[in-house]
Amino acid sequence: MQANTTRGFLWSDVETRTLLNIWGEQDIQTALDGNFRNSFVYRDVSRRLAAMGFERTPEQCRVRIKSLKRQYLLAKEGNLRNNGQYHKICKFYDTMERILSNRPALDPQEFIDSGAGGEEAVDGLEEDGEDAQDVYSESTGECPYPAETEVKLEYPTVPISIPVKVTVGNNSASHKVSPLSTSGASVRPHNSSQPASNLSARTPKRPRKRRANFPMEKLMEQFLEQSTQAEENFYRMEEQRLQAEDRRREAEHTRELHMLQMLGQMFSSISSSRPSSAATPSRTAPPTRAPVFSSASPSCTRGQSGHVRRPSPQTDCFTQQSQLLNPDPQALVFERYYSLGSTSHRGMDDDLLSLIKSIVPPLTSKKHKGQDGRIGIIGGCQDYTGAPYFAAISALKVGADLSHVFCTKDAATVIKSYSPELIVHPVLDSPNAVEEIEKWLPRLHGLVVGPGLGREDLLLKTAKEVIEKSKARDIPIVIDADGLWLVTQQPSVIQGYPKGILTPNFMEFTRLYESLHHEPMDSNDHQRNVLQLSVAMGNLTLVLKGEQDIITDGSKVISCSIEGSGRRCGGQGDLLSGSLGVLAHWAHAASAAGLLRSVNPSVVAAYGACSLTRQCNSQAFQRHGRSTTTSDMIQEIGSAFKKLFES
Repeated sequence: MQANTTRGFLWSDVETRTLLNIWGEQDIQTALDGNFRNSFVYRDVSRRLAAMGFERTPEQCRVRIKSLKRQYLLAKEGNLRNNGQYHKICKFYDTMERILSNRPALDPQEFIDSGAGGEEAVDGLEEDGEDAQDVYSESTGECPYPAETEVKLEYPTVPISIPVKVTVGNNSASHKVSPLSTSGASVRPHNSSQPASNLSARTPKRPRKRRANFPMEKLMEQFLEQSTQAEENFYRMEEQRLQAEDRRREAEHTRELHMLQMLGQMFSSISSSRPSSAATPSRTAPPTRAPVFSSASPSCTRGQSGHVRRPSPQTDCFTQQSQLLNPDPQALVFERYYSLGSTSHRGMDDDLLSLIKSIVPPLTSKKHKGQDGRIGIIGGCQDYTGAPYFAAISALKVGADLSHVFCTKDAATVIKSYSPELIVHPVLDSPNAVEEIEKWLPRLHGLVVGPGLGREDLLLKTAKEVIEKSKARDIPIVIDADGLWLVTQQPSVIQGYPKGILTPNFMEFTRLYESLHHEPMDSNDHQRNVLQLSVAMGNLTLVLKGEQDIITDGSKVISCSIEGSGRRCGGQGDLLSGSLGVLAHWAHAASAAGLLRSVNPSVVAAYGACSLTRQCNSQAFQRHGRSTTTSDMIQEIGSAFKKLFES
């Protein structure tokens, strides 16, 4: 059905009465009293009318109501009311009387004069036309045109005489008012010298309430827009702050690197000025470099730099002098780091990361599956299925080609459901578990023992025998979590193995330290404790996880202080052990190929795994904040690895 905003179709009696019933409802009348612009109210009237089956626009409803009010006022104020003939002018007089009797008195002159000008002039013309149509429909009892056809009719002027009694002084006279035309002009007496506003003087004109129309929907929309804008501004400012912080760190890094380069050039010039064939060690060795190097003596001393160092015996003096005159560049990087201590800085971190970059195998299409690493995880029982998964999937994402998990039968199905990328062997609790695992050892390049292993005697015994078999094959072994419980009970299982790496947290480290030394640990000097424990374990590479990861091989102590986050959740240590298993294989393979000289490959791998774990933690925390989990960190391995080791 087509719609017209000003003049609608013919209104039937049923449709008109339905409109009046809706318009007369209490909430509609209250809304009309409280709004200056009533378009919002008539939209509601139109919707309710449509729900009753009559399609009318809000403007058609407004025009029809105004026309009915005009008819009602003319009938009420005219002479016809006294003769009981008002129903001929206003057919719905009773309904209008019921609705308008509870409202403030209306000014009839306002509706009569409204057709003379302003925006209601057009309404007056149209509504009078509709009135005439209504009169026609009342007399015939039917609608003269189809409901779907829009009709515009023009009717001649219908003379309606309205006698007006005009009082002048003590005399009164009656005059006939000129006929009311369809143009909606104001009613005036024939004698223009007599006042014509007595009609409106009887009833005070109701002032229009000018109130702003602010529906709750608009207020809520404005509030949401302002909240969104404020949130966007906050994130924009936070991003700018982070960018400024990054620029500051880059500038600090550049400045420190420049200072280190100058320091290296100064040491090089001092070394070159010395004669290469010195007769005595005291004349060839610069006194400032002598305390830097250390040997494998059991006793320890603390140097001026604050790091734990062990004094060099006299028999190694000539070896150290030759190293001073012909230093190995890779060893020089480590020595510079140790000499400056943990207060050294991002430039030193970059020097160490450059060594790790040298062990990362390049990606090329000429390789075959398994060439970049096949890692085995010994762990996973009924109670702990997440830890072996985290370690195995981290090894894959770092760059291993295949990742095997040797677990119990109860844990196998669960771990398989986590990811189809893993090769799961449910043999750890079988009677011939060692034989089943030993079949795979020739294919493995690295072994991680402990994630989710549990502390059952049968599982620990199997893990011990697998470690012995792996040592015989010279495979790098990383021991973490419950594997450290086994080492605490039987330190000889890994003691003195050059490719063994332990990754305890503080509690595991304390338990292992006190088990070996049989005395309480001094918690004020972590570096000394780590160094002593490594020496007691046969110069085993040790990683003490904490606020700063402390790494030692019994001769030197370094710390990884790459910024992470304050979020600590279960599984981060498994990410470290899994990635360390891959990096240990790469580091020892690079050392065998001559790419690493005078540097312990296990220490390089440990520093790389600690750096990667901290970087993943930092990136995940920037995305997820307090809700960061290990799964979020694992998703960041690819970008963190690229940023640290491939940029």
